[in-house]
Amino acid sequence: MKLLKLALVASSVIGALMGCSSTTSQQNNSKPVSSSINAVVSELSAEQQLDVLVDQYYNESLAFSPIMATYSGKNEFNDQFTPEISATNRNKKAAFYKKYQQRLAYIDSQQLTGQALLSYEILQRDLALNLEGMQFPSYFLPINQMSGAHNVFAGFGSGQSAQPFKTVQDYDNFLKRSDGYIKWLKSVELSMAEGIKQNIVLPLPLAKKLAPQFSAHVVNKAEDSLFWGPIKNLPNSFTVEQKQEITAQYRDLIMKQLVPAYQSMHTFLINDYIPSSRVSVGYSDFTNGKAWYEYQIKKNTTLNLSADEIHNIGLSEVSRILSEMKKVKHTVGFDGDLPAFFTHLRDSDEFYFNTADELIEAYENVKKKIDAKVPQLFNVAPKAPYIVKPVEAYRSQSAAGASYSAPAPDGSRPGIFYINTFNLKAQPKFLLETLSIHEAAPGHHFQIALQQEIDGLPDFRKFGGYTVFAEGWALYAESLGKELGLFTDPYMWYGRLADEQLRAMRLVLDTGFHAKGWTREQGIQYMLANSSMAESDVVAEVERYIAWPGQALSYKLGEFKIKELRDYCKKELGSQFDIKAFHTQILIDGALPMPILEKKIKRWVQSQR
Repeated sequence: MKLLKLALVASSVIGALMGCSSTTSQQNNSKPVSSSINAVVSELSAEQQLDVLVDQYYNESLAFSPIMATYSGKNEFNDQFTPEISATNRNKKAAFYKKYQQRLAYIDSQQLTGQALLSYEILQRDLALNLEGMQFPSYFLPINQMSGAHNVFAGFGSGQSAQPFKTVQDYDNFLKRSDGYIKWLKSVELSMAEGIKQNIVLPLPLAKKLAPQFSAHVVNKAEDSLFWGPIKNLPNSFTVEQKQEITAQYRDLIMKQLVPAYQSMHTFLINDYIPSSRVSVGYSDFTNGKAWYEYQIKKNTTLNLSADEIHNIGLSEVSRILSEMKKVKHTVGFDGDLPAFFTHLRDSDEFYFNTADELIEAYENVKKKIDAKVPQLFNVAPKAPYIVKPVEAYRSQSAAGASYSAPAPDGSRPGIFYINTFNLKAQPKFLLETLSIHEAAPGHHFQIALQQEIDGLPDFRKFGGYTVFAEGWALYAESLGKELGLFTDPYMWYGRLADEQLRAMRLVLDTGFHAKGWTREQGIQYMLANSSMAESDVVAEVERYIAWPGQALSYKLGEFKIKELRDYCKKELGSQFDIKAFHTQILIDGALPMPILEKKIKRWVQSQR
C-alpha cells in the first residue's frame, strides 16, 4: 500500500511538473523542476518510476484513440470517437509525445532489466518515431479503400464488433459516439479538400473505391441500415418503454444524422475528390515523398533498409520461389510450362469451392486438424479460443481475402479468423492450410491473443504492436507447416509457396510503386506473371500496396529476422537448443521492434550458457 500511494503521488506530481516544465525552464533554466522531480521520485526505484510512467502514458494516450480504448476493453471511452483532424489536435499530440520523452529521460535505464528494460527501449523508440512522423502530412490522406475509422465505426454500429450493446447506457454511449463520428467525418472531408489544393490526394482507382463505402449507408428506411442491427437485438431485459425510446432515438440518428453525413461525404467524393485524384500512384511523386516513404519503411519494418535493398531482396526471393513451384508442377505431372500451370490453377473448377458455406466449412475442418498438431512445437498457447467467420457483406468487396480480429481482453468475445467469401475464385482450396496457419494458429491468434494474456505486461504493450513482428511471426508460422506434419499434399505445399510468393512480390511492388515510379498496370502484370492469383485478387493487392506504403514489406522482412534469430540460437546453443523454448521467447514478451527483439534473444542465449 505504501508503494502504491507513493507511486500515485509520484505520478500526479511528475505529471503536473512536466506539464509546466517548458515555461519553468524558460524562466529558471529548469533547475527547480528537476530538483522537485528528483525529490519526488528518489524513493522509487527506476523500475517503479517506469511502471508509473507507462501506465499514465497509456491512459492519457487513449484520449487520442477512443477506438483503441474500446478494443482494449476500456469502456469509459465508448461514448467518444477519434478527435477531429485539425492543427490544434496535431499540436496536442506532439506536445503529448514531447512531454513523455522528457519524463522518460529522468529514468536511469542502466538500472532496468527484463520487461522493464524492454518497456523503456520500446517507449523511447516509439516516442521519437512518432514525433518524426508528424512532419509528413498524412492528415491529407486520412482514409482509403482499405482502412479508415469510417469502417471501424460501421462495424461498431452494426452491433457485431467491440462496441457493447447490453445495457441502456451502452445504447446511449453509441448515440454520443455517433456525434463524435459525424464531426470527425466532416473534418475528414475538409482535410481531403485541403489535400486537393496541396496536390496530396489518393490515386484515382483508390478514390473510386471509397465512394461505395459511403453510399452503402445512404438508405431510405432506418430498418435497411447497418446501424439498425442493435435495434433488431434489443435485450429482453429492457422495459417496453426503454425499447420504444431507444428505437425512436436510433431511427432519428440514422435518418437525420448518419444518412446526411454519409450522403455529404459521398457527394464530396463524386463531385470534388474523384475528379481531382491523381494518375500517379507512388509516394515519390509527392513533395518530400522520398523521405516520407523512407519513414514508412522504417515505421513498418523497424529496420534500417533502403528501398533498393528491399527491392533486390524481393527479386531474388521471387526467382527462388518460382523454382520451387516448378518442382511442384513436375510432382503433380502437369504437362506444360509454369505460366500454363498458373492458368490451370486459376481456371480449373477443381481448385475452388462452389459455395461460401463450403469454403467456411473447409476452414473449420482445417482448424481442427492444425489445433491438434500445434503442441508439437509450442509449450505456450492462448487461453482465448478463436472462430472462423465470413467477412461481413458491407465491407467484403474491398476487404482482404482473410484477416484476424483479436479476442476481447475480458474473454467476452473470441478471436475471429475472417474469410472473405465475396469472390470464391480468389479462395483456392490449396491455400487452406497455409492461410489458416497464418491468420489463426499458430500465427496471428497465438501471437496477439497471448500478448493480451501476459501477466504484468504494461497496457501500452499489451494492446500495441508492430506490423513487422505480427506479420513476420505469422509468415514464419507458415514456414513451420512441414514440421507440424502439414503440406503433405503437393497442392497444399504449392499453397504455402503461393503465399510466400505473394509476400516476396510485395517487396518488389511496394518499393516499385513508391520509390521506382512503377505504374498500377505494371504491378498488376508483374503479379499475374509470377503467380497463379486471380486477377481480381491481384488488383486488390496492388491497390493495397499503393494505399499503405511500407506495410506490405513487413511480412517477409519480419520472417527473415525471426529465422535469422532461430539460426543464431541453434548455432550458439547447439544440442541445448529447444524449438519450443525459442518460440516461447519470441512470443512471451509481446510484439517488439526487430532490433529490440534481437537484443533480447541474444541476452536470453547468454543466460542459457
